[in-house]
Amino acid sequence: MEVLTTLPRTGVYRKGELDLTEVLRSLSAVYSDGSVGAVATFLGVARSTSSDGKEVAEVYMEAYVENAARELNRIVQECVEKYSLRFAGIWHLLGSFSPGEPIVLVAALGPRRKEVFAALREMVERYKREPALFKRETFKDGTHRWVGEEFSEV
Repeated sequence: MEVLTTLPRTGVYRKGELDLTEVLRSLSAVYSDGSVGAVATFLGVARSTSSDGKEVAEVYMEAYVENAARELNRIVQECVEKYSLRFAGIWHLLGSFSPGEPIVLVAALGPRRKEVFAALREMVERYKREPALFKRETFKDGTHRWVGEEFSEV
């Protein structure tokens, strides 16, 4: 198991540029000194079934990178201040993902669980709507859709 020597900046990364499981393991650098009493994480994974029950073959993520990075950083900074966190981060991958592959990691670390859980929930809800991130699901029947749009032929 590799542990990163420094945590990467919040932002968007091409698949393969960043291993989210390494980032998750590396969070110990923040809490190992005992100054943090609670660590909460969310790992978003590509699903094999869409919200309406269709079998998913692939999830494709793209972004307006500059906007997405700026907005993710803003979300993190606002939540660190609002909830008095010691550390927080959102790392979102771009590219093609098979069902079961991690796409996004959100972490909140702070003195108490109440604030950490609230911060994590807020960051997850906000990253889903504020940054310019776009998701396309390709289905096993050959159709696809950008999430939020009608189904169309590939």
